[in-house]
Amino acid sequence: MKLGAFEIYPLTDGRFRLDGGAMFGVVPKVLWEKCCPADEKNRVQLALNCLLIRANGKNILVDTGLGSKTDEKFNQMFAVERKPPLHDSLKDLGLLADDIHMVINTHLHFDHAGGNTVRTENGSLLPAFPKAKYFIQRGEFEDAARANERTKASYRRENFTPIAHVNQWEFLDGDTELLPGLTVMVTSGHTRHHQGVKLESEGKIAFYLGDLIPTVSHLPLPYIMGYDLYPLQTLETKRWVLDQAHEEKWMLVFEHDPRVQMGFVKKDVEGKYFLEEVKG
Repeated sequence: MKLGAFEIYPLTDGRFRLDGGAMFGVVPKVLWEKCCPADEKNRVQLALNCLLIRANGKNILVDTGLGSKTDEKFNQMFAVERKPPLHDSLKDLGLLADDIHMVINTHLHFDHAGGNTVRTENGSLLPAFPKAKYFIQRGEFEDAARANERTKASYRRENFTPIAHVNQWEFLDGDTELLPGLTVMVTSGHTRHHQGVKLESEGKIAFYLGDLIPTVSHLPLPYIMGYDLYPLQTLETKRWVLDQAHEEKWMLVFEHDPRVQMGFVKKDVEGKYFLEEVKG
């Protein structure tokens, strides 16, 4: 899809499942199961939708999915189906790992940064994109490196520390324009330093939401994940983003929705948000 001077390509690293109660927090199951039916283990299906951006002669990857380092126990627990994996999605566009110039992580949870690194045959860990710079908020990296009992299950050091060893990280301190029209914006709530990616060109705007609004089913303001570390901050950030998206006609890109990748928010007569899907 063309967005002004940008070319954007939704990619996939497959699908997985997470506990439905955790995905919808305080919202009762009788409500959320209408849109997201659970399996026999109460898990709902989620996509791993990454994004490739082409601009200024650069290939820019936003988030990297689960990656290939997970073991069979993990794959069964989360019903992982990497079909196709991210690298195959890139190959479909004629790209190899060496062709990626920039990797932007919204945050460092395992389903967003798992593909940052790869394990070689001898067991060592290397950056998956050897010629890329990886961009993250400095505070997010510090929180991941100092994970506590509440957060360490989501932050896996093998997904980010090997990159530090080869100095491929670029640490950011707040909203930052990385290229003309390409800006990362801090969208706190899910984590303290979670960031979204805004593209603006020729009067058109797209916004990659990450885990701020993981699926279309999370558009209602109270639908906030139990995984969010700062849910009240999520509420206010969501309110601001949705208001801006409606007023300025942002195209929203969803990372975890298994059916809808992008669309424009509309308001009904009661002031509630819903999505007008964009067909790719």
